[in-house]
Amino acid sequence: MELYEILLLVISFIVLLSIGVPISFSIGISSLLTMLLSINTLPSLTTVAQRMATGIDSFALLAIPFFIFAGQLMNSGGIARRLIDFAKVLVGKLPGGLAFVNILAAMFFGAISGSAVAAASAIGGFMTPVMEKEGYDKSFSAAVNITSATTGLIIPPSNILIVYSLASGGVSIAALFLAGYIPGIIFGLSLMIVAYVYAIKHNYKVNFEFSFSFAVKKFLEALPSLMLIFIVIGGIVAGYFTATEASAIAVLYAFILSVFVYKEIKFKDLPNILLTSASTTAIVMLLVGTSMAMSWVMAYENIPQNVANALLALSSNKIVILIIINVILLFIGTFMDMTPAVLIFTPIFLPVVVQLGVNPIHFGIIMVMNLSVGLCTPPVGSVLFVGCSVANLPITKVIKPLIPMFLAMIVALLLVTYIEDLSLLIPRLFGY
Repeated sequence: MELYEILLLVISFIVLLSIGVPISFSIGISSLLTMLLSINTLPSLTTVAQRMATGIDSFALLAIPFFIFAGQLMNSGGIARRLIDFAKVLVGKLPGGLAFVNILAAMFFGAISGSAVAAASAIGGFMTPVMEKEGYDKSFSAAVNITSATTGLIIPPSNILIVYSLASGGVSIAALFLAGYIPGIIFGLSLMIVAYVYAIKHNYKVNFEFSFSFAVKKFLEALPSLMLIFIVIGGIVAGYFTATEASAIAVLYAFILSVFVYKEIKFKDLPNILLTSASTTAIVMLLVGTSMAMSWVMAYENIPQNVANALLALSSNKIVILIIINVILLFIGTFMDMTPAVLIFTPIFLPVVVQLGVNPIHFGIIMVMNLSVGLCTPPVGSVLFVGCSVANLPITKVIKPLIPMFLAMIVALLLVTYIEDLSLLIPRLFGY
């Protein structure tokens, strides 16, 4: 009977997704159908509802709406433009400088806002017209913007690392944040290498000159924005506040910066910003709730144990198992959003890799890097759609320049997968 229930869970989920049912509803309905087959009607309805409610009843998850609100304030508050200007000073004179600027600005902005979609929208909105004016191929500009936007999911503060902490049973959020720095930088550098080769091949000229005083001015303008990273992460690591408390501080700092320092948000703009933040939060929390229900159903049906046994039966070699898991996650990422993927597959794969000696912090970074690739791929890549919309291009035009970017991201993923010190060096320095 257990086999039929597993098949019902998987097939109903795939069918619902394929006919266009939103992913949160697909997860919830397939979980409920499986419960109806295994128990009876009333307990099934009650159990699914209870698991959804308890799934979002977490103090750590309170950080997500705050970070989302802070990201919306930053997106509207002129922070992106100042970070782009500062990035120009740092890398604008290199071959393919504007592509480098896009990548570096996305790393800065993503690290501050924690949102890949916000980074693709804010940075792409500024950079795409500028790059096109300077003679850059528009599809290449869009590909750079789409892939670089995902670096902010790895470089903290990151909402998805908070979700992984919940799914893993309480891995330290501070340790995960610290672990994301080097992999995030490697992600960005790998994209820069591709951009450099592309710029040399297409002979893109460097037309950016600046004086020392100009560089100092742009640095000082961007400094208040960059300080948010040090305030949030420094406060968490030093033990002054938790990640949840840090998210509230991020909102306060972003509000003061956008409204009173940069003066680019008026009080009349706040209702729309709050509404957008609430809408985004509702979507995320519904995904979390339904995904936690599906995770419980899978545990009830012993799916994690069965998968673990199957993987370990294939091989007990850590290298082989990590390759298999990475391939599976790359496939999953093409049709499932990152939040439910982390919530559903962390309980399945984490026990396997822990048995093989993989640190849970390290595996969290591997999962997030891996699933970041899926955000840039059809059919459900949210960052891909936003990046194409910003550039006003169909997806088919962007796929060709995206391919070398994907390869660079996968190379970076493999480096982080097999050199664990890239993830664990900084956490260990701070005693995690």
